[in-house]
Amino acid sequence: MDDRPNIDQTKLTKLKSFLFYLFFYMFFLQLALGQDLYQTRSGKVSFYSSAPIENIEAFSDSGISVLNPENGEIVFKIKIRSFDFKKDLMQEHFNENYMESHKYPFGIFTGHIQPLPNPDLLDPQKVVIKGNLEIHGTVQSREIPAEIRFLNNSFFLETNFEILCKDHGIKIPRLMFRNIAEVIKVSLDIHFKPHIP
Repeated sequence: MDDRPNIDQTKLTKLKSFLFYLFFYMFFLQLALGQDLYQTRSGKVSFYSSAPIENIEAFSDSGISVLNPENGEIVFKIKIRSFDFKKDLMQEHFNENYMESHKYPFGIFTGHIQPLPNPDLLDPQKVVIKGNLEIHGTVQSREIPAEIRFLNNSFFLETNFEILCKDHGIKIPRLMFRNIAEVIKVSLDIHFKPHIP
């Protein structure tokens, strides 16, 4: 049996991950160079999983994000272990058994907002965020609908989307199928403020 395709796939995955992180740090380099960017260190993220036996909910307000409104570039990063659950045991299973947060400590998104947000409009603007979402070490190309508005020299971004566990290699044991859904509903609420060097 020829194993070369598997080796090539492994190399391709590593290359994608490298380019993904390179883009992330280059973006923050712009921040260091004093570009006209907006940022937050308290982005709110929640997710919900509906299952026959028990619904699962978690929340974090530790999302780090940077937005460049001039070209639409956006980067978002969150520590997986920052999510709080109602039950400690549920939180332990989430980190140790499913997300393997000791191996994959962050969820990261890099992309562009289209069309560019117009700060002269007071009403919410419907946009699409196109880019790459990395969760559990697997990168997926996504187009995420969102709303953004500009108020009091700040950008406010809200979005709701779904994540399929199988798309990111998150395995759910057969015995847990009734406890955990294959589809996770995610909500983001981000308040971007001007970066102050």
